Amino acid sequence: MRKISKAIMNFFCFIPCIRNYHKRWKLFGRVPLGLLWISWKYRRIYGINRGVKFPLHFTSRIIQPKKISMNFDPTTVGSFALSGDCYFQALNGIELGKNFLFAPGVKLISSNHDFADKSLVAKADPIRIGDNVWLGAGAIVLPGVSIGSNVVVGAGSVVTKSFPDNVVIAGNPARIIRENNIEQ
Repeated sequence: MRKISKAIMNFFCFIPCIRNYHKRWKLFGRVPLGLLWISWKYRRIYGINRGVKFPLHFTSRIIQPKKISMNFDPTTVGSFALSGDCYFQALNGIELGKNFLFAPGVKLISSNHDFADKSLVAKADPIRIGDNVWLGAGAIVLPGVSIGSNVVVGAGSVVTKSFPDNVVIAGNPARIIRENNIEQ
């Protein structure tokens, strides 16, 4: 059955969206087809997250998707497709590295309101996240934060300041728990 479904997908790869889902992002087999269908229906028919150019879980929201710069590798796109209840507010920009993995409920908030005029967005640096970063469930990353490569952020952490490469961080506010010694 698996060979048959793979042959059918290979046959329909002339259609750009199927080519991306099957060849480029390798989502078929990892993401249930029903979830992909529901997400497509929410974007195309209901107009929710219509400007997003990659698969996104139907319960997640992205504000200003054009200000998110990311690599479209299977790990990152798979996280967007599978992790629900996420909120990405990119008014000041979000820069994501390769192999960015995140769990459900993650919030990336790149701007605050201006204190003098609540209708204005306060200027801040974009959120920068390095390569091979894993954000646990319910983690919150606040404006202007830079997270280095090979970092693990614990579930429920609130990241209010920047962190270097190769660390494990957790807590509210987040702090370094230990070094993440990865053999390269």
